[in-house]
Amino acid sequence: MPMTERFTGNFTQQEPLPQEAMQAAMHVLSHGRLHRYNVSPGETAETALLEQEFAAYTGAKYCLAVASGGYAMGCAMRAVGVKPGDKVLTNAFTLAPVPGSIASLGAVPVFVGVTEGLVIDLEDLQAKADQADFLMLSHMRGHLCDMDRLMQICDAAGITVIEDCAHTMGATWNGKQSGRFGAVGCYSTQTYKHLNSGEGGFLITDNPDIAARATMLSGSYMLYDRHLAAPEPQVFETIKYETPNVSGRMDNLRAAILRPQLKQLDQQIARWNERYAITEAGLRDTPGLTVISRDPQGIFVGSSIQFLLLDWRDAQIADLLARCAARGVELKWFGGAEPSGFTSRYDSWRYVSSDPMPQSDRVLRGIIDMRLPLTFSLEDCALIARIVKAEVSAVYQAG
Repeated sequence: MPMTERFTGNFTQQEPLPQEAMQAAMHVLSHGRLHRYNVSPGETAETALLEQEFAAYTGAKYCLAVASGGYAMGCAMRAVGVKPGDKVLTNAFTLAPVPGSIASLGAVPVFVGVTEGLVIDLEDLQAKADQADFLMLSHMRGHLCDMDRLMQICDAAGITVIEDCAHTMGATWNGKQSGRFGAVGCYSTQTYKHLNSGEGGFLITDNPDIAARATMLSGSYMLYDRHLAAPEPQVFETIKYETPNVSGRMDNLRAAILRPQLKQLDQQIARWNERYAITEAGLRDTPGLTVISRDPQGIFVGSSIQFLLLDWRDAQIADLLARCAARGVELKWFGGAEPSGFTSRYDSWRYVSSDPMPQSDRVLRGIIDMRLPLTFSLEDCALIARIVKAEVSAVYQAG
């Protein structure tokens, strides 16, 4: 294997949008009715059609399209009754918008530990189940825990579950879509997620009261009858007087470019998982590197890959990142003491206090993350794995 191999691709370059999406965007731009409730006589808004189609894709009764995944989470929490001062359980391993959405309501995140499988620690969840009435469950980086056991714990404790499915759109546990276990599922359509509208999101639920409150919260005014995936108008009769407007609607332009992408989602998932499988195979049996085990009961979406460098010194990890970067491979380290880009640890969010979690801290210090965009070929993924494997081996052997 030549040690001079170098990767020249771009870890943040997405594929072009489908031609159908571009044509749909031009149609919306040509008539100028971007606001979701601005429709001509007899016209159905692109946003309403998208909600109907996403509800059908997930099997949910109701769907609301919103301005971002973070807004979806905040809206969902308001809709299920989270109030200022309430405690909300959530993953210690997640991204900043998750605790941020909790804090935006004046609620208080209570962090639950992470296992070496990068899922929420169900033993720690069981131990903390009496501390809160809500769980914002982050399926971080597409890692699904044992959802049957999690729901048993939460149902027994009377905990309302909201699922953050930003990284699991199209993923399943025992054949059931992520987002369909808790009271609400929340999704993102930010550029680096599985559908790309720059920013955007969804929330889905089977509960008509939650759906109605979320719709009013999102800024429907009294135009909720223009939704195709919302409850019947009578459900809104009391809610409409009691629910504040916290506007966060999706617009017709973003909806128009998402609808063709949704049609291709399952095909895109298969392509991501091809790339993941090749990268994972190339990283296996590397001294010092732990590949993350995936539970066969879950079908994930491999749009990124993580591995662990357990008990490595900070200087070793920094050396590895620099060596890989010199060969064109961009790795992100979630365990760094200082937040960098999108990476951070639960102790980075100083607007909330948390007790130390030594076992979780050990895992978090060793998490390395890498995107696998669909602009990578299968050969690219094999090359990237060879580079990472070689550099991990070199740094580990040097001690």
